[in-house]
Amino acid sequence: MLDERKLDVLRAIVEDYVATHEPVGSKTLVDRHNLGVSPATVRNDMAALEEEGYITQPHTSAGRIPTDAGYRLFVDKLSTVKTLSAAEKKAISSFLGGAVDLDDVVRRTVRLLAQITRQVAIVQYPTLIRSSVRHVEVVTMTPRRLLLVLITSTGRVEQRIVEAHADVDEQLVADLRSRLNSALTGQRLTDATTALTGVAETFPPADRPFVAAIVTTLLEAFTDEGEQRIAVGGAANLTRYGDDFERNVKPVLEALEEHVILLKLLGEATHPQTLTVRIGHENPYEELATTSVVATGYGSKSEALATLGIVGPTHMDYPSTMGAVRAVARYVSQILADS
Repeated sequence: MLDERKLDVLRAIVEDYVATHEPVGSKTLVDRHNLGVSPATVRNDMAALEEEGYITQPHTSAGRIPTDAGYRLFVDKLSTVKTLSAAEKKAISSFLGGAVDLDDVVRRTVRLLAQITRQVAIVQYPTLIRSSVRHVEVVTMTPRRLLLVLITSTGRVEQRIVEAHADVDEQLVADLRSRLNSALTGQRLTDATTALTGVAETFPPADRPFVAAIVTTLLEAFTDEGEQRIAVGGAANLTRYGDDFERNVKPVLEALEEHVILLKLLGEATHPQTLTVRIGHENPYEELATTSVVATGYGSKSEALATLGIVGPTHMDYPSTMGAVRAVARYVSQILADS
């Protein structure tokens, strides 16, 4: 266990390195931080921190930089999540509140998160499997063509066209709309098959084949594989790595093109009240060993509908980044709840 003075030295090293991207020396720490001890004491503390694996010396005669373990200790014990200012909160609320539909919410969220964190933003679309039915609309387009509109609790809208072999009576359309909503509204999509069982049998025999086709079309919409979509923005922020493109930036860019990797990175952030921070080699992919991932779920207070987060270099400003990710997730959750 490190004593408080050594923890203060580690905190100062992390904060200075994040700010300057330059190795930090003992004289710099004494000059910049009110540590209350001599440079010799600071040097001894730095030697102890290096021996424990929290900092390392990248070059002979250079200062020290944090290791993954040092960042982990900083995140877990030494840092406090930075809250956003009133002006920042108002700007986020105004920007996200102008969204017109779910796709627009996701696009705006990615853009906003990338701008305020200056990292690569990743947002997963709400998954159908965790959604419930808000409303089913049945619209007559022509006498033999109906439009089915499924609206979920996440604001997602799925539309399907159904063709009939004969003209469809308006009373049948009204009955369909009423009975489908009675059976489905508030139901989890995973329970849709059970909820729709027997609906066709409530109609006259002559109408049952057509109603069964409607039910089948709805069930297909419920199991749409498009639920695993994600949006990525802010890749240009990777230029903050500096000039070492081939070693650091290029592998990250290649990894970001694989959505399966991104979904796995975000996958552990399954609760909207919890931030997940993966640092350096804690990531399961070697290509991302020089990055950190900060992610959280968004949705209701008890369950995440999907996840969002950022990918950036390990020398990121963790308190500000964690605060921004948490704040944006809360605003998106509120917008989906109110939509």
